[in-house]
Amino acid sequence: MIERDQILRKIENMKNIAESILKDLVSIPTVNPPGEKYLEFCNYVKELLSKYGISSKIIKVPDEYVRKHIPEYVEYPRYILIANVGSGDRVLHLNGHYDVVPPGTGWTITDPFKPVIIDDKLYGRGSDDMKGGITSAILTLLALKDFENILNGRVEIALVPDEEIGGITGTGYLVREMKVRPNFVIVCEPTGLDKIVIGNKGLIWLIVEIFGKQAHAATPWLGVNAFEIGIKFLNKIIDELKSRVESVVSKYEYDIEGGNKATIVFGGDVKSCGKINMVTGYFSFSIDRRVIPEENVDDVEQELYNYLYSKAREMNIQINIKTVQKSSPAIVNPNVELVKTLEKSIKDILNIDVRKVVCTGGLDTRYYQEVGIQAVTYGPGDVNVAHKADEYVRLKDVVDASKIYVDIALRLLR
Repeated sequence: MIERDQILRKIENMKNIAESILKDLVSIPTVNPPGEKYLEFCNYVKELLSKYGISSKIIKVPDEYVRKHIPEYVEYPRYILIANVGSGDRVLHLNGHYDVVPPGTGWTITDPFKPVIIDDKLYGRGSDDMKGGITSAILTLLALKDFENILNGRVEIALVPDEEIGGITGTGYLVREMKVRPNFVIVCEPTGLDKIVIGNKGLIWLIVEIFGKQAHAATPWLGVNAFEIGIKFLNKIIDELKSRVESVVSKYEYDIEGGNKATIVFGGDVKSCGKINMVTGYFSFSIDRRVIPEENVDDVEQELYNYLYSKAREMNIQINIKTVQKSSPAIVNPNVELVKTLEKSIKDILNIDVRKVVCTGGLDTRYYQEVGIQAVTYGPGDVNVAHKADEYVRLKDVVDASKIYVDIALRLLR
């Protein structure tokens, strides 16, 4: 494959271009929440691609769809950018989310949105999660542009918002409403180049409300303290439920040691009346339940409801339960064409044997997997530095990931 070697050499020679693109992308503070600078980001990429003769389109997510799913952010429009090279019906689709979490505190090397490079590491908010992966995807299009005639199909990139708040108004809209149906999908999140993520856990977020009777703290006998009731209730259910949940173990390998268990966490969100001199008549706490691929999320949700209401009746406690968010676990068969071909490309380019793992968190990849598309997560960077101060990505990994995307494109689309 003479063309393959030419394209790979071209990518190697584009390292300075990759560096420049990534710097520009990180410099645009696409902070979510609430969803800032989204159009500025998409316009930058559109103009960049046009300089290389690649057309793209920017799609505005309808306001009514945003209002339905994230009404608190409806004043901040959401946009999706799509671009491709090649022609034909067979499509390799590279997905990347451009929103980033707030910078937070503790940065020591640079301002979060003024990227710097030290020892091949580019530091800045979003460099790792996941503008490094987006840069790899863009570089792939630039490298393949002059070789479109050898492709029997298209390499497409989709740059989406809102992965950091669940993805429903980004990749969710793309798949569920626009009905985008590529043959193969690689979500370019930071996995490290030695791991292919074939799936992720699901989740259920519940709020459990407990009701008492409000009174003045000077006359507590006139009230019923919902906080005290809630603590007794929590002590009971934590003792009984936590060990039961964590005894459920997955057969798959996970990205983090210990990640193969189902988990349950109490009290991430706790509310009461918020006044010292009151007997609170209301107390609530959250439950975060992570669901392994072998479980059904609806069954798990129903089991939680049944258990909690049963225990409340047993203790003569008045409660109400609300589901805040729910998503199914998702996984692709590790023996499908996409996974096997990606393994070959990684072996050929980097000479490493990859691990096929399940992610303990949630990924946009699930939106493709839930409609039966062959989809995996694979990209440059280290998930362990995402969302932290002094976030960084290695430029060599950004370039190497692009080489792998090109190689698998040539294998799947020739």
